[in-house]
Amino acid sequence: MATLLITIVPSLIILSFFFFSDKFKEPKQTIAIVFFLGILICLPAGIINDFMYETFNDGSDFSERLSASFLSAAWSEELLKFIILYFIVLRRNEFNEPMDGIVYGVTVSLGFATYENYDYVFRLAESWEIDPYQMAIARSYSAVPMHGLVGCVMGFYFGMYAFSANKKYLILCLLVPFIIHGFYNFLPYPYHFMVLGILIVYSITLHSQFKKMQWMKNKEKEIKKV
Repeated sequence: MATLLITIVPSLIILSFFFFSDKFKEPKQTIAIVFFLGILICLPAGIINDFMYETFNDGSDFSERLSASFLSAAWSEELLKFIILYFIVLRRNEFNEPMDGIVYGVTVSLGFATYENYDYVFRLAESWEIDPYQMAIARSYSAVPMHGLVGCVMGFYFGMYAFSANKKYLILCLLVPFIIHGFYNFLPYPYHFMVLGILIVYSITLHSQFKKMQWMKNKEKEIKKV
């Protein structure tokens, strides 16, 4: 039971932070739908991961690490999250301000991370002869927050694109998360924590920009009421 809680709860904690930090809250039903869609993309992500790995891995150590880090996991996972945002979230009426990009970007990413975490802890850990509890603990402060914060970065640029129509942000929306995720996977322990540290600072900075925009928007509303 403790292992299951440690597997699931970190995602919910991170999601709750972003949900409640949004001054203009998103409908819980929509959050649940997007979270579930994040879970669903795990299956195609796994298929694409295997295909990309087998296609670009020539057997050398460097090629294996490059394929596993950038060309399979990072590319397929971030692409599928982007597809959910672009083809589903963007078309919903609830998506009506830039901060929504961050909220939904984090949500779809953590939906993915939750199922991926479950798969690692309750299936792969045993085959790798690793204690599932220790696996759950380790991923709770590494892979899970990485996915959530990469979702924040993707959501920031997606929100910028949605309300500016500047295609530069659409490119950054996919490119920046891909690079961050790829380097996180590529660097060996403990160096990937440097990427996570940079990602934390970067995410806080981007999130703060949208918080400031919300504060200004709310201030304008208050002035109009006077």
